[in-house]
Amino acid sequence: MRYIAYILALLGGILLSIQGAVYGQLGQVIGQLETNFYNFFVASILLGLLWLFFGKGNMSKITKVPKWTLVGGAFGVVYLSALIISVPYIGVGLAMLALILGQLITSMVIEHFGWLGSRRAKLNKEKIFAIISMLIALVLIY
Repeated sequence: MRYIAYILALLGGILLSIQGAVYGQLGQVIGQLETNFYNFFVASILLGLLWLFFGKGNMSKITKVPKWTLVGGAFGVVYLSALIISVPYIGVGLAMLALILGQLITSMVIEHFGWLGSRRAKLNKEKIFAIISMLIALVLIY
């Protein structure tokens, strides 16, 4: 199962880069907020169908979860808006590298402190070196 998870994550990264390029172009034609709306509209329809036919969870428990766990949708809108706006100006590669760098730094801090219910994973010199290497890559690509 672990290898399948790696392959799925790799596939997600591939599709994310393609999405960034496509939506960067679409945003210039129909508008950035309109592109974001289009994304979530289509995604809601597709996810609704998947949920209808394959869902096994219990949405009625949504009122019982901590309220802070419900902000993910808002983060998704901000994330996609940032991508749609930045790609036409800095390109897909640089936008993706900056995005991944932001994700890695934030995830390392979250895991270091065990925030948001995450498992703890101490920050070490290898992780810091990886971040510095990515910062250098960001500068070299720019």
